[in-house]
Amino acid sequence: MAAARGLSLTAAALRAATPWRRSRLFAASARPPALREASSSGPEAGEGQIHLTNSCVQRLLEITQGAEFLRLEVEGGGCSGFQYRFSLDTVINPDDRVFEQGGARVVVDSDSLAFVKGAHVDFCQELIRSSFQVLNNPQAEKGCSCGSSFSVKL
Repeated sequence: MAAARGLSLTAAALRAATPWRRSRLFAASARPPALREASSSGPEAGEGQIHLTNSCVQRLLEITQGAEFLRLEVEGGGCSGFQYRFSLDTVINPDDRVFEQGGARVVVDSDSLAFVKGAHVDFCQELIRSSFQVLNNPQAEKGCSCGSSFSVKL
């Protein structure tokens, strides 16, 4: 059934596993994306912008249903001190910023936005994995070799 709808096994498994809060989907990389800016619903739309690539928008339109969107969070942990966390969600909190492009939405809470403002969200498909990734994060000083964690500029 998932193949008939064009969903990957990962997205179908996520839908079956948890009704509203999905587990971590993917990590970060430094591969150059095809860039395109997203609009923001926040009052300061020019400041703290998150950019969505065309591949990110396309993949989100394939895997999200109804009011679902991709949530990007930054949490402590990983090899370098902070790590990216992606999940599918349906609840927008008062401190969230919504970035939308072509009907695809990425939501970032205000605390996490401080760590990723100006970054690009991409979807990368490789032989070994498919993942959402944070690219070109101007707030990150360096990342670990696995690409899922980073340290911030001081």
